[in-house]
Amino acid sequence: MNHHEILNRLGEGNTRFTGDKLESKLQDSARRDELTTGQQPHTIVLSCADSRVVPELAFDAGLGELFVLRVAGNVANTSTIASIEYAVAHCGSTLIVVLGHQSCGAVTAAMGGGDNGHNLNHLLAHIAPAIASAPDEASVNDVVKINAQKTSGELVSRSSIIRDAVSSGSVKIVPAYYNLDSGKVDFL
Repeated sequence: MNHHEILNRLGEGNTRFTGDKLESKLQDSARRDELTTGQQPHTIVLSCADSRVVPELAFDAGLGELFVLRVAGNVANTSTIASIEYAVAHCGSTLIVVLGHQSCGAVTAAMGGGDNGHNLNHLLAHIAPAIASAPDEASVNDVVKINAQKTSGELVSRSSIIRDAVSSGSVKIVPAYYNLDSGKVDFL
């Protein structure tokens, strides 16, 4: 599938999800057996760890279709970038979706500032560029969208593997926003 076809497939899956008409295909023992020799997920999803955002459900995807990484604030840290590099270089994934979401707690915490302890401060520092480039009166949801866009750029600037794949046209990166209230994914 090309990038356009994959985005259409994700969009159709999201329409089924928001319409409460999940097909739940590719989730049986036959599919598990197919995947014992390897994986070729068409899409990598860098998503927030929020329990309300489940990419496999939001896109009505089956086993082996999505390579999902979840971390608070959907940040591009060393581990998520390395995992994405693996999927690009070794699994044949051709689309990367950076999925932010409505009312993100990590973005809210980053905007609130203060001392959240060493580890959380380190994580939230990845969101600081989105806050800095947002208008003064920006809402949390505005910053979430900016963060998804900036994270998309970080993947290219911090990884030669991803940058080369994007430059050659074999990989496309798309920032997106998940609406908690409707389940709809907006590709930004």
